[in-house]
Amino acid sequence: MTRISLRLSALPLVAATLLVSACTVGPDYERPTAPVSAKFKEDAGWKVSQPREDIDRGAWWSVYHDPLLDQLERQVNVSNQTLAADEAAFRSAQALVAQARAGWFPTLNGSASVRRGNSGGGGSSAVTSTTSAATSTSTSTSTTAATSSGFSSGSSVHTSYSPGLSASWEIDVWGQIRRQVEEDVASAQASAGTLASARLSAQATLATDYFELCAQDELKRLLDAAAEGYRVSLRITENQYRSGTAAKADVMTARTQLETTLASAINAGLLRAQYEHAIAVLIGKAPGDFSIPTHTFAQDVPVVPVSMPSTLLERRPDIAAAERNMAATNAAIGVAIASYYPTISLTGSLSYSGNTFGSIFKAANQVWAIGSSASMALFDGGLRNGEVDQARANFDQSVATYRQTTLTAFQQVEDELSALRILAAQADAQAVAVADAKEAELLELNQYKAGTVAYTAVVTAQQTSLSNQETALSVQEQRLVASVTLIEALGGGWTADDLPTREQIVDGDPAPGTPAAAHKTD
Repeated sequence: MTRISLRLSALPLVAATLLVSACTVGPDYERPTAPVSAKFKEDAGWKVSQPREDIDRGAWWSVYHDPLLDQLERQVNVSNQTLAADEAAFRSAQALVAQARAGWFPTLNGSASVRRGNSGGGGSSAVTSTTSAATSTSTSTSTTAATSSGFSSGSSVHTSYSPGLSASWEIDVWGQIRRQVEEDVASAQASAGTLASARLSAQATLATDYFELCAQDELKRLLDAAAEGYRVSLRITENQYRSGTAAKADVMTARTQLETTLASAINAGLLRAQYEHAIAVLIGKAPGDFSIPTHTFAQDVPVVPVSMPSTLLERRPDIAAAERNMAATNAAIGVAIASYYPTISLTGSLSYSGNTFGSIFKAANQVWAIGSSASMALFDGGLRNGEVDQARANFDQSVATYRQTTLTAFQQVEDELSALRILAAQADAQAVAVADAKEAELLELNQYKAGTVAYTAVVTAQQTSLSNQETALSVQEQRLVASVTLIEALGGGWTADDLPTREQIVDGDPAPGTPAAAHKTD
């Protein structure tokens, strides 16, 4: 009965401590404002995004209707090593949450010792074997243990057993652990946003490299076709030279033009190979084991739906990551402030000691103790003040980073909207120029055949025609790349709702968008 009454005497202290533990020091997080304009300056004439007309979430590249591109993009999420590293960083952030949450619970340690010795005669000797184990428990009370051993008189050789338990619990009176968990959860969510941003960037880079590669294929086809036309011109000049109506210089000029064009066609393979190697790395393959067949260049540039600027804050994973970083640094202020207050702990012990293992757990062999302690730094030379000031400065830095990330996002959208608008107008004008240049080339060649113009006029017309066709190809390439960049700038169909919730992080769920997450959903 004495043991029970002593334990009950500690309950008021425990109850009072738990009541006070509702206090959480430090500022509660409120999302700072970000600079948002009422509309995009360059959105005139653009289609407004509708809920069912938005980019396909997770497969935004489907707007290009290219099966090969779709096949390549789906490999990025599986094999890209940069994403694998970011996914591991997310799991590391999750593990920090588990470590912080462990502070809410008592620490329970187990120990056991066996001692055999001789206490008779003129001396004593002993052999002791001790084992111990540490575990965690969610028990709301705590005990600590001490080990003891004794020798019964009258026995020269004897064995003593001393099993025991010890426990300690640092109560989160001022909310330091709660703030730490809050910080780590927000950091894990920021890590998930960083992972999503890296995935979107890798997908956009692959699409850009793919269209650049296709443009090189199209350039080679264009140069090969021009070379065929130049071969015809060379035969004409050679025939006229043999008939005496053309000079040897005309033949050499035609031959030089053909050879130069063939050399340019060969050079197109250089950039193509580099883009192919880049795509191989993006999908996690060795460049030597990967190749892409010659592919048709896309002629249609999709119209990307554009939402209101305010929605961009919820659609960009990098903005979401920056916002979660603000929440984490805000919670860190509370962690730092909590160090000003006392640390309160409960400790206890429970052990048994006896010479006979079968009767060791009798009440007479029991030794126990329970207590509480509080500690507080009275002087630290300004250490805690510096830690709090640093935490507040880190928060201010994260706010500035968040606002700058938002401004950069708006700039990227405006840049690509203007690029697509201007390039579309240029493409229309360039198409007219290409048609006129081809007609001029044909007229000059016919006039040369009739002997009314010099061959230099034909060469000039052919070079002008080829140059205009190359420009038209370059504009089409830029338009496709700009459309990819615009989709990336708009978030690629991602939303802040894709961030893992606190419960998902605590439960150790895989990062959203990863193959493991898709497998769990299935």
